[in-house]
Amino acid sequence: MGGPTEVVLVDRAEGHAVVTLHRPEARNALNAELRQSLFATMSELDADDTVRAIVLTGADPAFCAGLDLKELSTRPDALGGGFGAGSDLRRPFPTMRTPVIGAVNGVAVTGGFELALACDFLVASERARFADTHARVGIMPGWGLSVLLPEAVGLRRAKELSSTGNFLDASTALDWGLVNHVVDHDELLPFCRGLADDIAGNDPAAVEQLMRTYDDGSLLTTAEAFELELRRSAEWLAQRSGDDFEARRRAVTERGRTQI
Repeated sequence: MGGPTEVVLVDRAEGHAVVTLHRPEARNALNAELRQSLFATMSELDADDTVRAIVLTGADPAFCAGLDLKELSTRPDALGGGFGAGSDLRRPFPTMRTPVIGAVNGVAVTGGFELALACDFLVASERARFADTHARVGIMPGWGLSVLLPEAVGLRRAKELSSTGNFLDASTALDWGLVNHVVDHDELLPFCRGLADDIAGNDPAAVEQLMRTYDDGSLLTTAEAFELELRRSAEWLAQRSGDDFEARRRAVTERGRTQI
């Protein structure tokens, strides 16, 4: 999928897909067309049972420069547009059952920073940089930055980033826990594809249940999250047989041998 004029490109491989924001001339700024296309693309891939992981990246040199301010200055109504009916406007893409790996290849600024935070976890190129410039531009976040950023780096660091608008480089982002890995730029997509293959090799229903439990538990108190995990664990076990566990045990043992 994907052609030279499309704002979102999709490269499907066995078990996973790579989604690329494709407005390089605008540093992948989020105009209404791109937001609508991204939402529709992620919805389509999430509904495809053959896609067990998604890698989200941007066309070089940027991951995403945030909202298209040029469009916004001429079309203020575009801020709320570009989504399908029934869309969850709190997120740049729908709530996903498929794990999403953010492959941050360059700057991720403001709305682009929020797009990165919406991913399940992040891998950064050494060229990646992050900044929250909402206060500089004079707009407020609407895709969860004030919730997701302090979850990732802590409240005080989040307040510093948002109040100053300063950039965070890839190395510091790793130190602060914002990203899981920093790799050479040319190795970013191969590395992320490898992680996607690792995810795709697991029981897809188990991965989905684990990711949902993490997400739902993050909205609860610690005691409530423990109860949620116990309840879902019991429900899961009730749906599985001894044969299921034996087959998975053999698969895990074999995979362990190949990773030694």
